[in-house]
Amino acid sequence: MYPYRMRELSYVPKTLEPYISTQTMEFHYGKHYANYVDQLNKILANQSSLQVQSLEQLLATVHTVDGSVRQSVINFGGGVYNHELFWEILGPSHDQAPTREFAQALVRDFGSFEKFKEQLSAAALGWFGSGWAWLCADNKTKKLVISGMGNQECPLSVGLYPLMNIDVWEHAYYLQYQNRRAEFVAAFWHVINWQVVEKRYESFLRR
Repeated sequence: MYPYRMRELSYVPKTLEPYISTQTMEFHYGKHYANYVDQLNKILANQSSLQVQSLEQLLATVHTVDGSVRQSVINFGGGVYNHELFWEILGPSHDQAPTREFAQALVRDFGSFEKFKEQLSAAALGWFGSGWAWLCADNKTKKLVISGMGNQECPLSVGLYPLMNIDVWEHAYYLQYQNRRAEFVAAFWHVINWQVVEKRYESFLRR
């Protein structure tokens, strides 16, 4: 809630190496994410009715926000939320795998864990330009769905509950992988904290 502060990482950036370099995290977290937080606070400084909402509430009802600031809220509010989820699902315990009810849901909705990986990777690799690949739970059907969204758009705004995401803005990988997005996406799978994703799914089921 306003005023927003940068969320601290739960791990030391170097523990994501060699998959995501310390230099990449220093720029991605310390520069790009920091700018989104700063800009969101500037946008909300004179918007008292928006200041009392949580970021989730703000993005879920962004269509009701005054048109003069709506796109800025999408851009910078989404930039804060999307990045904070991305930081949250990363972790230093490499090569984990989903378990429990969440693992069963992946098999139910995608056929297997490998097919899920293929589809989310395809969404990340197939997205033209800057954006995100998302695994979400549909609030209506309760099923898991994969989608790509451009720039800093957020699934909360279209009735989906985000579980995990892959950042495919070039600043997420260019210092380490240059234009080799496929290598970055392949590396991403080694540093997912599946316990966090599972807890988000369990939280969704309790909603």
